Amino acid sequence: MASSSVKLELRALGNTGLKLSCVGFGASPLGNVFGPVSEEDAIASVREAFRLGINFFDTSPYYGGTLSEKMLGKALKAQSVPRNEYVVSTKCGRYAEGFDFSAERVTRSIDESLARLQLDYVDILQCHDIEFGSLDQIVNETIPALQKLKEAGKIRFVGITGLPLGVFTYVLDRVPPGTVDVILSYCHYSINDSTLEDLIPYLKSKGVGVISASPLAMGLLTESGPPEWHPASSELKSACQAAAAHCREKGKNISKLAMQYSLSNKEISSVLVGMNSIKQVEENVAAAMELTDKGKDEETLSEVEAILKPVKNQTWPSGIQQS
Repeated sequence: MASSSVKLELRALGNTGLKLSCVGFGASPLGNVFGPVSEEDAIASVREAFRLGINFFDTSPYYGGTLSEKMLGKALKAQSVPRNEYVVSTKCGRYAEGFDFSAERVTRSIDESLARLQLDYVDILQCHDIEFGSLDQIVNETIPALQKLKEAGKIRFVGITGLPLGVFTYVLDRVPPGTVDVILSYCHYSINDSTLEDLIPYLKSKGVGVISASPLAMGLLTESGPPEWHPASSELKSACQAAAAHCREKGKNISKLAMQYSLSNKEISSVLVGMNSIKQVEENVAAAMELTDKGKDEETLSEVEAILKPVKNQTWPSGIQQS
C-alpha cells in the first residue's frame, strides 16, 4: 500500500504545462471491454486512484461503444475533486460503427463526449488510431478542426494515437509546429518492444509530450497470458509465456516487472494502464512506489530480456497500408 505521505511522481507533458501522474488510469475497462464492471466498482476505483495520487484519466467513445466515457463521467462526478486537479483525455475518429476523421464528425464528437463525461472541457482530445484513416486527411482536415475546438475552449490540447510509430513522424513533419501537443503510443515501450525510445529525441525536438500505453503489451506480459484475439505471432506469445513462467518460478510477477520497466523512462510522461478495480489501482501504484524506493529488479529483468531477445521489438500490422 502506498502511504499518503509519499505521492505518485508527476511528470511534465511536453510543452503543455500539464503535469501527469506517472501512472495513468486507462478507462477502457470501465466500458466492460474485459468483462462487466459495476458503476459502484468504477466509482470506487476512480476514488482510490485519486487517493493514491493518480490525476490522469484516459478514455474514448470507442471503448465499450461510449460506455467507458459514461462510466468515467459518473465516477469523476461522484468525487468532490476540483476540475483543475485532474487531467482527462478522450479521443475522436474511431467509433463502434467505424472510423470517421472528417471535420464534421470530430466536431460533433467532442460535444457528445463532453455530455457523456459531464464536463465543460477535456484537457486532451486525440485522433484515435490514425493508421486506419488517411494521414493526409488527419493533417489537412482533422487537426485544423481540433484547433478550432481548442479556440472554442472545448479542449485544451490536441493529440494523435496509433500503433505504427511511422504515423507520428508522418503527421508531425506536415503540421505547423505546436498544433499537435501530445502523442499516445501503445505496445512500443515494454520489455518485449522498446522501439518508442528511438522516437523520443524527435518528439522532444517537436515539443510533443509522450504518453505510453499497454505496458503489459495487451496481456502478453501477464501471468494469465493474452486474450484469444491478440494479434502477436505465436513465436512472440510463447516467448512471453516462457518469460512469465520464469518469473513465477522465481516468485516474481512479470506484470509488476513490466510496469516498472515502462515507468523507469522519465521521458515518458505517463504510463497508461487499464484499471477497473481498487486492487488493480493499488497494485499499479505500489509498483511505481516500489520503483521509486528500491529501483527495478535488474537481475530478473535481464533474465527476462534474455528469454525475449529472439523476439525483441517484434510487432504486428495495424491499419490500412499507407502509400
